[in-house]
Amino acid sequence: MKNEELLKKGLNEIGLSCSAQQAAAFMTYLSELKKWGRVHNLSSLKTDNDIIIKHFIDSLLYLKVVPEGSLKMADAGSGAGFPGIPIKIMRPETDITLIEPARKKAVFLRHMIRLLKLEAISVLEQRMEYLGKDHEKAFDIIVSRATFDISEFLRLACPYIAKDGRLIASKGPKVSEEVKALQAMPSPPGSVKELHRFSLPFITAERNLVVLQCKSGQE
Repeated sequence: MKNEELLKKGLNEIGLSCSAQQAAAFMTYLSELKKWGRVHNLSSLKTDNDIIIKHFIDSLLYLKVVPEGSLKMADAGSGAGFPGIPIKIMRPETDITLIEPARKKAVFLRHMIRLLKLEAISVLEQRMEYLGKDHEKAFDIIVSRATFDISEFLRLACPYIAKDGRLIASKGPKVSEEVKALQAMPSPPGSVKELHRFSLPFITAERNLVVLQCKSGQE
């Protein structure tokens, strides 16, 4: 199966579709990720199939729970751009900030933004806990993909979430352990609002998207 066909078929299996222009953007992203990855080791995934399924489609599962409309979103610990850049390609109306402290990854993110001519997207080369007052309550949604455990994500991200905003974390099959640990805390920084389970197409892999609500007074 050709790469573009694999992408479109995978998206169809999770109830999404993309235009020819969006598919072309993903193919450019794939090519650049592999090219830069040979030098900078941006991702542990090396094959086209793995990148398309475990990076692109996995990132786009967030669209199943992210509300429609014009939102201000941050991707905490963006790495090589996941899930932020795939979300931006599919939802160009979303204003996205990619938070990534590693210099080589931040350089790659800026390169992809220029190459794909993406607008209303920026890179903050910083750790999330050091964003400071300029970004307090700045975002409607903050997403994270396997960067923090749930309790740590709430603690670090809640200062930057707007009133009624939400955090969304992607977790594997051990999600229940993190949820129990959060619930066992004497004064948790937030709570689990929703838990959505998905299966990645073509492979046996479970993804759990955990929608988190910050404790009142921290939002």
